[in-house]
Amino acid sequence: MRWQWVRHHLTSVVSTVVDYAVMVACVELLHVRPVPATVLGALVGATTNFTMNRTFTYHATNAAVAGHLWRYAIVSATSLALNAGGEELFNGVLGLHYLLARVITSVVVSNAWNYPLQRFFVFSRRTST
Repeated sequence: MRWQWVRHHLTSVVSTVVDYAVMVACVELLHVRPVPATVLGALVGATTNFTMNRTFTYHATNAAVAGHLWRYAIVSATSLALNAGGEELFNGVLGLHYLLARVITSVVVSNAWNYPLQRFFVFSRRTST
């Protein structure tokens, strides 16, 4: 279990780097507003995260991908909404720099939502349909 937690968080770091890189590139290079850039970054990060978690973290490649995918889509869509909402709150309402707003939001969402739901719902050892 401990190594699974470590792998989950390593995967989260890689996915977050991808997520942030896309978000920053959208804001700084393409002049996209921070909230839509957060959504784009989160989508690319989610794809990276799903692939790495399925293979590296949870070693769940023997289960049907469709079972994982629909559960991951539910968890990821909620995570996306929480991240975009946090960006709007911390950046749009409270005026924090968009990167600081994103860091605060992503730490909260990752620990309170993503890890427990991925472990016990998305990639659990139950039979996938």
